[in-house]
Amino acid sequence: MLQERKEAPVWSGKVFSSGWVEARGGVANVTDPSTGDILGVTGIVNDEDVAAAAQAAKRAQKEWAALPFSERAEIVRKAAEKLKERENEFADWNVRECGAIRAKGLWEAGITYQQMHQAASLAFLPDGTSLPSTVAGRLNLCHRVPVGVIGVIAPWNFPLFLSMRSVAPALVLGNAVILKPDPQTAITGGALIAEIFSEAGIPDGVLHVLPGGAEAGESMVTNPGIEMISFTGSTQVGRLIGEKCGRMLKKAALELGGNNVHIVLPDADLDGAVSCAAWGTFLHQGQVCMAAGRHLVHRDIAQAYAEKLALRAQNLVVGDPKTDQVHLGPLINDKQVARVHELVESAQKAGAKLLAGGTYQDRYYQATVLMDVTPEMDIFKLETFGPVAPITVIDSAEEAIELANSSEYGLAASIHTKSLATGLEVARSLKTGMVHINDQPINCEPHVPFGGMGASGSSGRFGGLASIDEFTQSQWISMVEKPAIYPF
Repeated sequence: MLQERKEAPVWSGKVFSSGWVEARGGVANVTDPSTGDILGVTGIVNDEDVAAAAQAAKRAQKEWAALPFSERAEIVRKAAEKLKERENEFADWNVRECGAIRAKGLWEAGITYQQMHQAASLAFLPDGTSLPSTVAGRLNLCHRVPVGVIGVIAPWNFPLFLSMRSVAPALVLGNAVILKPDPQTAITGGALIAEIFSEAGIPDGVLHVLPGGAEAGESMVTNPGIEMISFTGSTQVGRLIGEKCGRMLKKAALELGGNNVHIVLPDADLDGAVSCAAWGTFLHQGQVCMAAGRHLVHRDIAQAYAEKLALRAQNLVVGDPKTDQVHLGPLINDKQVARVHELVESAQKAGAKLLAGGTYQDRYYQATVLMDVTPEMDIFKLETFGPVAPITVIDSAEEAIELANSSEYGLAASIHTKSLATGLEVARSLKTGMVHINDQPINCEPHVPFGGMGASGSSGRFGGLASIDEFTQSQWISMVEKPAIYPF
């Protein structure tokens, strides 16, 4: 585990904005969700900090974009190697700040490393195309140019990866970036990121890391010098950000919540479907936007499915991931514990049967399985963001499609059937951005476009070529040798 430093780290009580500086908004403690122990102190920014960072970023962005693309890519690659060298430290902070098990922390460091190298490769791809013209002798060029200054508002659940998913491609493509990590995870998702980029030699002003709460986020969204917002978080907050950006005609990439379906048809491999269900529901205590939140299981196998899933849930160990060999750590805060438990109790009062879990101690919530959940229950309609598997019985694939599409969300889904043709037919009928057949909804590959539909996002995508579309804008240039002669 993480060795305590003898001296205070460089980021202690500070923010990264053209170097490590004190924040005008003061400081805040970062605490362990398992114990409440103070892990460190970071700066917390206010309106003035954001405004100063936006001005500095705007100045720095011009020179950054003018650098050869290979130099920008090289800095991101160097930062990736610094991350690789310190992956155990990143994983340990993930355990301490997020309540993650160590395997999750190591996985997140590993996929972020891949993400950074994938982003660096974008610099070497074509940045436009030439198009024919109806005008004789005219050359049409359509190419991509940086947006300018991009504000990245990142969540606490995967603070490293979901920050870098926007930060790395935005930088490579010539933008300056202001990153606002959630104050609950301001070290894993903020201070350590600033350290590796500083070590990699990023020029002053190109990257700012400004931990803060709602005030800081509001300042970023409304500051006219920040020309785009990339937000990952709840649909409720995403709607407000989208509305404010729309009024300012500011570009926004919104990756929001999900109430994802795990569809199990009668011919499914039952053990495989249950294994995928447990992972897709209980990973990181269900605090994943892609988690399986609605299990739609065919009546012919529903009882057997429920019993097998309940047995798996009962065998999962919940506890402090720093000190115990556990499968599930704590929920992030007391508010989330209360919300999850309220949904579970409400479902039982409405007729759902509790097969496993449904209890908690401190912030440790037991893996929970509910049977006979109906579409009228809140736990069916809302994103739970906790370790709960609500099972709803279906009688056909058509019913599964109808129930899946009844939600305003459309992020991820999984389908289990031995007929790939049936799986593909069902997948194409879902209003969902990502569908995985004979797997579970929590899937991510850095080079594959990621994003949802409906209330799960603004139709933007992260990853691969989609990142070029997100973090640049198109410019048309036409050229002729001699000026045209017009009638007047």
